[in-house]
Amino acid sequence: MRDGGRLAAAIDVIVDIEGRHRPARLALKAWGDACRYAGAKDRAFVSGLVLDVLRRRRSLAFLMGDDSRRAAALAAVRFLWDWPLDRVEAAAGAPDHGPGALQAAERIHLAGRISLAAAPDAVRGDYPDWLDSHLARAFGDERVTEGEALAQRAPVDLRVNTLKTDVDHVLRALAVFAPHAVDALPGALRIAAPHASERAAAVEATPAFEKGWFEVQDLGSQIAAASAGEISRHQVLDFCAGGGGKTLALAAAMGGVGQLYAYDADARRLAETVRRSRRAGVRNLQIRSPLEERALTSLESRMDVVFIDAPCTGSGTWRRHPDAKWRLTPTSLQQRIAEQDAILSAAAAYVKPGGRMIYATCSVLPSENEDRVADFLARTPDFALRPAAPLAGSAADSDPRFLRLTPRSAGTDGFFVATMARR
Repeated sequence: MRDGGRLAAAIDVIVDIEGRHRPARLALKAWGDACRYAGAKDRAFVSGLVLDVLRRRRSLAFLMGDDSRRAAALAAVRFLWDWPLDRVEAAAGAPDHGPGALQAAERIHLAGRISLAAAPDAVRGDYPDWLDSHLARAFGDERVTEGEALAQRAPVDLRVNTLKTDVDHVLRALAVFAPHAVDALPGALRIAAPHASERAAAVEATPAFEKGWFEVQDLGSQIAAASAGEISRHQVLDFCAGGGGKTLALAAAMGGVGQLYAYDADARRLAETVRRSRRAGVRNLQIRSPLEERALTSLESRMDVVFIDAPCTGSGTWRRHPDAKWRLTPTSLQQRIAEQDAILSAAAAYVKPGGRMIYATCSVLPSENEDRVADFLARTPDFALRPAAPLAGSAADSDPRFLRLTPRSAGTDGFFVATMARR
């Protein structure tokens, strides 16, 4: 495919995503299935452009004076991918395959005469207007800068599985991808984000991945799991295990000593936890399925640590899932808050006296984070807040009682962690 065909394909996918309220992943897969002729570079181009447009939808529309998906795609290759104007014009007007010749107004705006300096905060930060007050609570006058960081491309982060190998072995096995160690956490590796139209490192296709030597996991997620502290020889319950990413991180931290339990309200998600734990060589994990009657009864008041990776809006993961930013509504936020309150109340029953409960979200919104902790503590007097674990990367302006990570402050996805102990 040439530039024009790729550009037209990306516009079609964006229209599909927004017109049918379809997740970007599914829309891109449907396009790929329908266009078998598209090669790996074509797919990387289209996927990269679609996601970049979704990351910067509002600011691109402002620069073009036009909120159409065509305008956003043209602006993305011009201003984000640094295409010269003549290349944009040639691609748009390509016979048969291009999305259509540039109009006079488009040509003027693509010349770069409009500045974002006068744009509203939500436009410069690329987030919905209704979230401005929420982000102002979290970041104050820095919310635009934080929004801009959440609209950048993310690197590929890896967690070395110390149950099977060590950092040096993984570095050598993945040398072709140029990974490097991350100072914030032992065992964390990072591969730089690819250039605009290039594919991300295909690390999951390597023999080292099949051997279970590492997991693909954002550094923020790794830090959140590490905030559980010393858990070897402990009884640990991962109460919202989901696909098992943090479950495996907890298992590695335990070093095979102690007992780890994984539970999730959606039994289907636990199948992935089982598969991944086998590949990772985890030996001290028990799966507790909600399909089993009284699945967790025997664990009541017995756990040294209950880890809650709570379902949330995912506002901290907008770099990787930018379409979620535009699907989020006040109603869906309130639904998540209700779920979080219910989960905190339910999980507390399994913490033994003197034990700890770790509450984590991949959200940057205080209504899902500090507010939920405060509400729980107000109605559950036998729990008390404990200081955040002394881990690198917490936001400089955050409350020292909590751990808060953002792309701007820590170079990670956005995460929040609070530790509470049962008296």
